[in-house]
Order: sequence, then structure tokens, then C-alpha cells
Amino acid sequence: MSSKGDYSKITKYLNKARSLKYIERVLDSYGKKGVEALSAATPVDTGLTASSWTYKINANSKGAEISFSNTNVNKGVNIAIILQYGHGTGTGGWVEGRDYINPAIQPIFDELTEKVWKEVTSV
Repeated sequence: MSSKGDYSKITKYLNKARSLKYIERVLDSYGKKGVEALSAATPVDTGLTASSWTYKINANSKGAEISFSNTNVNKGVNIAIILQYGHGTGTGGWVEGRDYINPAIQPIFDELTEKVWKEVTSV
């Protein structure tokens, strides 16, 4: 039995897979932090919107991303969105929105960016 060639392709693939798993673990920890920050910053009436924050990690060979969403929907309307941007009332009035999402999540993104930058530049 004989073989020729090298293992460079499989080595490259395994290194990429290993780094992707690391990235997913980092994003998972920041996803949890983001949900906590969003929950704490959400205006509270019943508490349902504050407790309805979730996150999802999408990773593939081209990269990874994290997205946050809120599952509290009433009559087809996402309550977190109308709290953020405002909404009309049934009587023709307007309820002004309150920017609570951006101030809550920006420090999480800043911390994540710093962590990833340090990881990339330490090689």
C-alpha cells in the first residue's frame, strides 16, 4: 500500500472548523450578555416583552453572525419594535418611541469587537 500527497487540505479544513467553533462559543457568550442587557433595558408593563428576547447564531464557512429578536407579538405587531419606534393609537393619537435597544446592545457589540480584534491581531 502506498500513498502520495500531503494533508494540507484536511489540516486547513480542521483549523477552519476549530476556529469556527471558537467563534460560535464567543458569540454564544455575547448572545447571552445581549439578551440580559436587552431584557434589563426594555420598558416594563407586564414584563412579557422584557422576558421575550432571544438570540441566534448563524455560522458557515464564510463567517458567523449573531442576531437578536423579540418574540412578543400582539395582533401581528412586535411589541419591542413599537416601544422602540413609537406607534399610532386606535383613536388617532401617537405614542412616541423610546430608543432603548441601541444603548443596551452597543456596549455588548463594542466589547465583542474589541475581543475579536485582540484575537485577530495577537497571531
